[in-house]
Amino acid sequence: MTDWIAAYLAAQQRALAALKPQELAPLITTLQEAHREDRQIFVIGNGGSAANASHFAVDLGKGASDVLPRRFRVMSLTDNVPWITALGNDYCYEDIFVRQLMNYARPGDVLIGISVSGNSPNCVRAFDWAKATGVKTIALVGAKRGQMAELADQLVVIPDGHYGRAEDVQMNILHLMAYAFWENPDLAA
Repeated sequence: MTDWIAAYLAAQQRALAALKPQELAPLITTLQEAHREDRQIFVIGNGGSAANASHFAVDLGKGASDVLPRRFRVMSLTDNVPWITALGNDYCYEDIFVRQLMNYARPGDVLIGISVSGNSPNCVRAFDWAKATGVKTIALVGAKRGQMAELADQLVVIPDGHYGRAEDVQMNILHLMAYAFWENPDLAA
């Protein structure tokens, strides 16, 4: 078991070490611009990625916003279960994010999609709609990249197809994005 644990941790460290600061800095710039322009930030994902989306909305909307003169307007579209199930039941599961965006999103807003495969139909549909509507998109995907990678304005690929490792690294990126403002409130000036 200790060998398996050591191998798992080594693979996790390789996946995290593959991130390049020059690829992550533009994500923070996008959030900086959204904050400056009072734009809405939406976050989507399924399963573990949905949990990461919710976690990020808390960190940016509460934690980082608590130290800023004006709060971030951020919403995880994974959190309203009655609305999600109504959309899935009355339309289709592929529409659960795009139909929420139709109510809220405006050109210039930001959509962050988290998906290991990059091919989650509900995320792809939301990215396709966002692209056509002028909503900026950031995709955090795993090694397979998927359709989200082709649609995204900004892309970070975690070079690992293991769902747990990729989701852990994605959460590291989301923490980094929130803590950039939490620990450097002057970024919002």
